[in-house]
Amino acid sequence: MIAISLQLQQYKNEMQDELQQILQYWQRYTVDETYGGFVGEVDAQNIIHPSAPKGAVLNARILWSFAAAFNSTNNPSYLQLADRAFHYLSAYFFDKEHGGVFWSVDYTGKPLDTKKQVYAISFVMYALAEYYRAKPNEFVKQQAIDLYRLIIQHAYDKINGGFIEALTINWQPIKDFRLSDKDANTPKSMNTMLHVLEAFTNLYRIWADEDLGNHIKKLLNIFDKYIINKKTCHLHLFFDNDWTVKGNDISFGHDIEAAWLLQEAAEVIGDEKLISRVSANSFLLVAASEKGLDTDGGLWYEASAGYKHWVYEKHWWPQAEAMIGFFNAYQFTGNEKCLQQSLSCWQFVKNKLKDTAGEWHWGIQDSGALMNKDKAGFWKCPYHNSRACMELIKRIDNLLQINKSN
Repeated sequence: MIAISLQLQQYKNEMQDELQQILQYWQRYTVDETYGGFVGEVDAQNIIHPSAPKGAVLNARILWSFAAAFNSTNNPSYLQLADRAFHYLSAYFFDKEHGGVFWSVDYTGKPLDTKKQVYAISFVMYALAEYYRAKPNEFVKQQAIDLYRLIIQHAYDKINGGFIEALTINWQPIKDFRLSDKDANTPKSMNTMLHVLEAFTNLYRIWADEDLGNHIKKLLNIFDKYIINKKTCHLHLFFDNDWTVKGNDISFGHDIEAAWLLQEAAEVIGDEKLISRVSANSFLLVAASEKGLDTDGGLWYEASAGYKHWVYEKHWWPQAEAMIGFFNAYQFTGNEKCLQQSLSCWQFVKNKLKDTAGEWHWGIQDSGALMNKDKAGFWKCPYHNSRACMELIKRIDNLLQINKSN
């Protein structure tokens, strides 16, 4: 017990240092002093690209990260950056005519891609709820509630459940649902459902509305019924409206991320029967995720069903989610193997992904070489790795308190 406690304390200390380094990077490299908010891209060599477009997901995740960091540390400089992110989102990303948020704006703040992507709207909702917790303001809370009501009104599938991926600027049907070029063009995806659930969970923390709670329960049931493959225990990724599965790829990072996010949602709702059922699914997802672990502690990116074809890249975000997901499994099972898996993944990050400037590289190619991709951009945000740090600090504190009282 003493050895474990020392190991946990060291892990916590390293997470505190890492959180500071990550956020210092974003403070140093991404503040846009010319056009406001934050720049749209910093490349792999830490060169700022001031004319790059700015994405809603990036800006929402910046808001969430700095608001959450303030809530975790009470560091006033983090709240200042959260304020900056909030004001820029409100001024440039919110659609004042039709409601919701634009997918992207250009570097001056003019609307660029005006589609209503439910994934992006959910991240803005998620961030606003966290910002409200940092700096209570009824206007901010109402913004989050308004976004929730808009996607319930326009994107909720009243027949089959779940949410449509995307709509036009004025909430009409759209032909291209995709978040990115690599995604299947289907009306529903696991990824969007997971992050709608995540956003609803954070909103419920500040607004325990009955209908909101029911929608969280419905999404958890959808994961149980349609999204978790009961044979492989991996997640299905893409679906038609009626939940017919399209494609057979496996995403190890999403498996381990869902393992702890589903459990968190059930716990926030506080339904004991639901918690029990969701926890059982979470442990199955953890076991499935282990198939993607390499001997160096890193988590591979993807495979096809049957593991016949693999993408042996190791991107930054699955490592961050593995650090949390395996630690969450350790908390609830006491299985020290899960703790070591979390620690091994962190060791991989330290050995392979950490940059001397403070951020993590995008990832490692199957050859072992660094991937020459953004340090900051549409998808490269401070959210996954800063959240891993904050989640682990919180969880380790809880375990150390339990160990101390025992």
